[in-house]
Amino acid sequence: MENTAGAHPVLATADLKDLVACPVCDTLHRFSAIPQGAQGRCTRCHHKLVTPRPNAMTRIVMLAVTGTILMMAAISFPFLTIETHGLRQQASVIDTILAYSDGLMVPLSLAMAALIVVLPLMRLGAILYTVAPMALGHHPARGAAQAFRLAQQLKPWAMAEVFIVGVAVALVKVGGLATLTIGPAFWAFAALVLITVLKDNFMSSLIIWKTLETRAST
Repeated sequence: MENTAGAHPVLATADLKDLVACPVCDTLHRFSAIPQGAQGRCTRCHHKLVTPRPNAMTRIVMLAVTGTILMMAAISFPFLTIETHGLRQQASVIDTILAYSDGLMVPLSLAMAALIVVLPLMRLGAILYTVAPMALGHHPARGAAQAFRLAQQLKPWAMAEVFIVGVAVALVKVGGLATLTIGPAFWAFAALVLITVLKDNFMSSLIIWKTLETRAST
């Protein structure tokens, strides 16, 4: 991407629309055509700004739909079964959340529900609402810019992957005390983490913002 730090101070309107600022160091660049598969990086701090990929929006929609299905499976099926001394207890994600729903632990229960289930589903829904119409070649849906902004703001708070890492650590510690059987929900969560990584890798926020701007003005 071309650095515009030394560009002429008088720019046409079309030139202004082509300018993008690095989110790390605020260096201005021109959003010029980049070959498919190449990377546009900031000339000052080398932050990756954009990585165009063929059919990226279609892939994002497919991965977001897959992630939604996996999340529904993860909260519907048993997560794990613990068996010790003849006693057998089966637990799901919902059971884990409801286990802290009494007394002073209610805030913890609400936080778990929000960070593990509600916010990830909201983010997937916001991404689908933003990208799906454009992937089909239509104009953006009403409020698509606000929906995508919400998806970007929710990214640090959607912690399904943090939950699965915490569970894996807990399983190692509890494994010596009882017999553990991993249920379908665990594998659904593990697959959800991989799908989320792939989706975020395909999703270039700069390209989506530019596409929203272009489609909305036509």
